[in-house]
Amino acid sequence: MTMDAHTNLPDLLLLPGFMLDQALWDDMRDGLQHLGRLHFGDLGQDDTISAMAARVLQHAPERFVLIGFSMGGYVAQAIMQQAPERVIALGLLNTSARQQDAREIAGNRMQLELARQVPFKGLTSRALASSLHPDRANDRALLDRLQAMALHNGKEVFIRQLSALRSDGYAELQKIHCPTLIVASRNDQLSSIAEALQMQAQIPAAQMVLIEDCGHMTPLEKPDELLQILSDWLTVSSIRKSA
Repeated sequence: MTMDAHTNLPDLLLLPGFMLDQALWDDMRDGLQHLGRLHFGDLGQDDTISAMAARVLQHAPERFVLIGFSMGGYVAQAIMQQAPERVIALGLLNTSARQQDAREIAGNRMQLELARQVPFKGLTSRALASSLHPDRANDRALLDRLQAMALHNGKEVFIRQLSALRSDGYAELQKIHCPTLIVASRNDQLSSIAEALQMQAQIPAAQMVLIEDCGHMTPLEKPDELLQILSDWLTVSSIRKSA
């Protein structure tokens, strides 16, 4: 594996969620740098999950710990299908392997039609609020940070990412044999605990951690707790076994 000669730590490749970017990890960045050398995947240039995965792999280190959040978790699963030998360990945060249903696809098509016709002004207040714990749904600082990432990505990324269909990936999970961490949140309105448990059941080497009092945006809502979870997992499950 690719190691830093001075710190003996692995490369960490982090993938954000829908209309997010590497600023998602800002509250954890200092701590993450103590766990490994940081790399951030670009999910904004392609309109399919498999193409996003291929692009990430083109720019990734030879071997790496892969951590995917939300939509980034779907891309991480696609990476595991395309190049499993390059992944030392896998973290799936607030994500799923569930296929989009007909209602979701129809809703996305309506959003796409509208997005192509009008200027992009960011995500709706409802969409932003639903990504947070109900008690944080009016937290202006968090909402502003989410909207800033969406606006930074812009209209073309919105259209590409919204066009990316998510297929049923549960059967493919059985082929994942590296140490795997699944993180779910008690109050996540976008990715359910049941979906996380189903992923855990399919991945032979998976463990799962549930974060209490947290919505979907775990890296922003509970950065310290998530950092500790990742640190404990990497120390026990990945670095010592792979070094």
